[in-house]
Amino acid sequence: MISKKGQAKRTLTFFSILLLMLVPSVVQVEGQAKKKTTAKKVKYYTVKAGEKMRVRMDSTLSSNTAHPGYKFEAIVVDPVYSTGGVQVVPPGSVVEGHVVSAQKAQKGGKPGTIDVTFTGITLPNHRHIAINGSLASFEAGNTKGDEEGQVSAKKTSHRNVKFIGGGAAGGAVIGALAGGGTGALIGGAIGAGTGFVGSKLSKGKDAEVKEGTQFGVYLNRNISLPEYKTF
Repeated sequence: MISKKGQAKRTLTFFSILLLMLVPSVVQVEGQAKKKTTAKKVKYYTVKAGEKMRVRMDSTLSSNTAHPGYKFEAIVVDPVYSTGGVQVVPPGSVVEGHVVSAQKAQKGGKPGTIDVTFTGITLPNHRHIAINGSLASFEAGNTKGDEEGQVSAKKTSHRNVKFIGGGAAGGAVIGALAGGGTGALIGGAIGAGTGFVGSKLSKGKDAEVKEGTQFGVYLNRNISLPEYKTF
């Protein structure tokens, strides 16, 4: 029969072993909590609604074959900076778009049209962010075309514009038909050889946005991202 003194000794030994088993777990939990509290907080920077991204079409899009829901991609050409001048979207990022509606060229001189929207950006580091973007037109007097057909602009319009058939070499223009007809182009662009023409539309041509065509994506809402670093 074990004496009371022996029982007390055994109880003390049991609790001593239990305490030794618990100490590492407590230390680990405390270490994890300390790590969480000392982790550096990610700072986000904002690109305000109304800013425009210059992008390049990654494939050919035609009003003859496009349909609602058809997905396509465009590549960011110039870096996008926050209001504070911090780069958040580098060149090479992929802008995701899809066709809202497409109308083939019709008899009677009606050109084909493609209405598009832009829904996301994927950065080279695989970070993805949803956006609400629209096609941007380049306003006359604020555009220029170079020998390669690239188009740049000092400012853009946020009109609800579309790709419209009738561009150079069977391409497309960006704008809206005056009064829904085939007259003057609203928010048109200077001809540049890759789908941009002047103020008159050719008749009955499908809109064909060729691979390599550059245009703008107008941000309808703010976006926020961390600074993009290349190292």
